[in-house]
Amino acid sequence: MKNDLHNSAAASNSPVGVSEAVAASAVDRRTLPTAVAERLRKMIIEGKLAAGARLNERALCDQLQVSRTPLREAFRLLSADGLVQIQPNRGAQVIALSEKDVRESFEVMGALEALSGDLACRRISDQEIAEIKALTFEMQACHARRDLPAYYHMNREIHDRINAAGHNLLLSQVYTTINLRLQNLRFRSNLNHDKWDAAMREHIDMVDALAARDGARLALIMRNHLQRKGETVLEDLKLAASRSHDPA
Repeated sequence: MKNDLHNSAAASNSPVGVSEAVAASAVDRRTLPTAVAERLRKMIIEGKLAAGARLNERALCDQLQVSRTPLREAFRLLSADGLVQIQPNRGAQVIALSEKDVRESFEVMGALEALSGDLACRRISDQEIAEIKALTFEMQACHARRDLPAYYHMNREIHDRINAAGHNLLLSQVYTTINLRLQNLRFRSNLNHDKWDAAMREHIDMVDALAARDGARLALIMRNHLQRKGETVLEDLKLAASRSHDPA
């Protein structure tokens, strides 16, 4: 028994054991900023970190239970995604898109979604269709219980799956880049219950068109879906601007 313990201790103190520990530590250093960035991204999407808000490092370190080094690395990752702006000597700030930015982004996104739908209908497998149908059923359940964060998670997954089913790498890269900027706005467009209900019905139509492999119909549904999302967001931005100019 003593020999076993001695051998075990020796192994743990051997160069191999040390190198494994160092490697694990290196992995942690690489993955922690990514995990922090994902949590911050979710907070931005759900509006817990508002557009234009300055990111308080001390408060976020306390909230996320991390040090400033991985937090700042996470800021850099989000900056590369176009979600955060890092200003010298002023820290990081959530990017706020202008009305022009929003209009142009939704116009382009509508075209990309339409192309994704058309290509998906030509190239999607039966298995991929079945998986998207299952996700849509889950999304309907989230909608029925008015669980917007869970609904939106399913929603985003469905749109990503349709895009991926087009099997066009360049399209997916452009789609992902622009879509990252719009996640918070797409989330907020469902805060109006009537428009959320309409969006849910549109998703059912999307799945029907996809199952029928009707590319022209799916492209039209998805383009109109994004157009309505953009119109809702622009209405909200104009309303917020008018309220900010009203006398107290």
